[in-house]
Amino acid sequence: MAVEGGWFWVGFRAGEGAGLEPVRVGGAGPVRAVRPSWSFLAVLPDGAAPELQGAGRPALLPGDCRDVLPSETHVLLLREAALEAWRVGAGPALDGEPEWRRELRAEEAAAAAELPLVPGGYVVPRPDFFRPLSPALQARQLALGHEHTILLAASGHLFSWGAGRHGQLGHGDLESVAEPQMVEALQGVPMSQVAAGGWHSASVGEAGDLYMWGWNESGQLGLPSKGMTGSPKEPDHSITPSCGASEPQERHQAPFVSIQAFPALLDMPEGADVSKVSCGSRHTAALTRTGELYTWGWGKYGQLGHGDVVTSDQPKKVCSFEAWGLGAADVVCGPWNTLVLALSLCPTEVGRTGSS
Repeated sequence: MAVEGGWFWVGFRAGEGAGLEPVRVGGAGPVRAVRPSWSFLAVLPDGAAPELQGAGRPALLPGDCRDVLPSETHVLLLREAALEAWRVGAGPALDGEPEWRRELRAEEAAAAAELPLVPGGYVVPRPDFFRPLSPALQARQLALGHEHTILLAASGHLFSWGAGRHGQLGHGDLESVAEPQMVEALQGVPMSQVAAGGWHSASVGEAGDLYMWGWNESGQLGLPSKGMTGSPKEPDHSITPSCGASEPQERHQAPFVSIQAFPALLDMPEGADVSKVSCGSRHTAALTRTGELYTWGWGKYGQLGHGDVVTSDQPKKVCSFEAWGLGAADVVCGPWNTLVLALSLCPTEVGRTGSS
């Protein structure tokens, strides 16, 4: 049965709980980007005003919003001439007047592309909202974790700072760092993309290699984990290379890993090259250059997209879209859910990553 492509989500949905089957993300027309938090989902349609979805009726955001970054208490808006932070209540409606506003000059507005990076620094969806960055870092991408930050510089080098008690900074220890510090273990390996989860981090090398580090409590690093809550009673030592595979591959036995403080190269099934990685609170999703989507980690709310609530410490291919004639083209992890841009199985579409 063919289904029209678009953004779909699996996993936790506010007011509904676990969601095991993909549900289309609704918007006023084709959706160009999505921005999830725990309880809210910012939807940015093409040619229409963005909206904030959650429990209850969606709230329309100002029509000149170019990007949105939600949290449980505030929503950051990148507008045509300003950055604004609005408080949100129990529902998605914005409450009162902006709690914070920063005017943007014309050249700053033109340079602002995608939150959280903004001219002169970056923003976080909680007070004090704006944080400066040294121009010497030449930031290309910035990812916010629950307590840490990962920055990809134009040079391809990685920098991290914030809390480090779960090894999420990648500096080889569990110390916190107040200012950006280079991830020396990856120096000399040019990176193309970074992601930050609750307490783990990931990066994709220009050659398509995937590196993971930080907390592995639910197998979110793709390394052997003791904390397999919600997993089958018998250990699953197989890697599923493709949908419908009947011969699982035996995984080499390895010690359990609770914290990986240095970046570790993750071997993807069949040696697949990765084009994008995204991290949730305790799960991870990776899109390959051939348009396959793999997920692993905590699965309690169905966020891995395998139609169950099983937690896995091994990358497994998501097969749920193939029966609809769709393939993965982009992926964004929320804390307890996963959003997938699924397009028709056309060589020119599948494998193309979006802008989010």
